[in-house]
Amino acid sequence: MEKVLGKVTCFITREVDNKLELLLIQHPSAGIQIPAGTVEINEDSYQAAIREAIEETGLKEFVSCKVIGSHEQNLEGKYIIFDKAKIYSKPDTSSFQWAEIRRGITVFHERKHGEFVQITYKEGDKYPEPNYISYQITGWVDKTKLASKVTRQFYHLQSKSEFNEWEIETDNHTFKLFWSPLDNLPQIVSPQNEWLDYFLKEMNNLA
Repeated sequence: MEKVLGKVTCFITREVDNKLELLLIQHPSAGIQIPAGTVEINEDSYQAAIREAIEETGLKEFVSCKVIGSHEQNLEGKYIIFDKAKIYSKPDTSSFQWAEIRRGITVFHERKHGEFVQITYKEGDKYPEPNYISYQITGWVDKTKLASKVTRQFYHLQSKSEFNEWEIETDNHTFKLFWSPLDNLPQIVSPQNEWLDYFLKEMNNLA
């Protein structure tokens, strides 16, 4: 049975002077982003949206949280880690196991051998055009740890936050959070900029 990994994206808004503002994240090296993350095992997408919104923004309360759309993607030439995967030096669990990759991380397909898939994970020094690869893992994983399809649920959350800008530390990075007027958004990284269509359509329906 094909494994499908769940993801969520959180469009968090507040109203200031009768105008809507969208909460965005300035990543230290990967551009401006929308809060998003992976649905954990034994968690539904609503729970994941609330958890990710809290973890990625530091905000504790939201006025509302409403699903506004979904999108399915079949991955080509890559996989996403479905369950924490041990990385082996050979397609054999008795070979040297020298790393693990957590659930939700995208990896590239290299080759298959029996019940194993050789994958590569790469990190660049910056996004979207790295000068060099700063970190790389290549090895073999049990294919049952991989998913080739992603289902993403889009949520609209409302906040009454009075903070205009703040910072939060997570995943070994310091992120800057800021509100941006909906009619004057900065450039958001791809493919997240395409996700805005779901949110803007919802806003137009409410207008």
